[in-house]
Formats: sequence, structure tokens, C-alpha cells
Amino acid sequence: MPQVVVTIDGKTYRMACGPGEEEHLQGLAADIEGKIASLKDDVGQIGDQRLTIMAAIMTADELSDARQRIAALEAESETLRGEIAAAEAGRAADRSRFLRAMDEAALFMERLTARLGSGL
Repeated sequence: MPQVVVTIDGKTYRMACGPGEEEHLQGLAADIEGKIASLKDDVGQIGDQRLTIMAAIMTADELSDARQRIAALEAESETLRGEIAAAEAGRAADRSRFLRAMDEAALFMERLTARLGSGL
């Protein structure tokens, strides 16, 4: 199992990850490092544990927002799928009506041709 060394708030951590996930883990650590640095700029040095907890809460808030947006997009997608299915069903019904009308017109023409051919 690969291991990655990340630095967050000046402290180094060795972490295990799945094969191929090294860059992703380093990116996540960089995001947390950025949040902690931003918090330090905003509120000053209030202690490692508080900064870490605040960064975790900020991340959880972003995750919650993302989940809500995903749920809204999934609901919208489901609505659109239903509308597409209804439109396709309507088109199929329209095609069916058109084909029936064409069959009736063809039958009418055949009868008319037969009558004209027989001298009425």
C-alpha cells in the first residue's frame, strides 16, 4: 500500500492510500492546509486543535452544500427524463395516428381506383 507524506500547518504526516491515489491525497491535504492558513489569517493563532476542527467543519459544510446541489440536480434530471419520456410517447402516438390516417387514405384511394376502373 503506497504511503504519502503531507504537511499540514507545519506538521508532517505519513499516510497510507490506495494505489494511484497519492496525488489525490496530496491535493486533499493541500486543501486542508489552505483552509488552516486562511483561518490563521482571519482569526489568528487560536490553537492547533481549534484550527483543525474549524477547517474540518468548513470542509463538512462544503460537502453538505455539494450534496444538496447534487440532490437538486438529480431531481431535476429525473424530471427532465420524465418529460423526455412523455414527449417521446407523444411522438410515438402522433406517428401511430399518422400511419393510421395514411392507411385509411390508401384504402380510400384503392376503393376509388377500383370504382373508377369498373366504370363506377
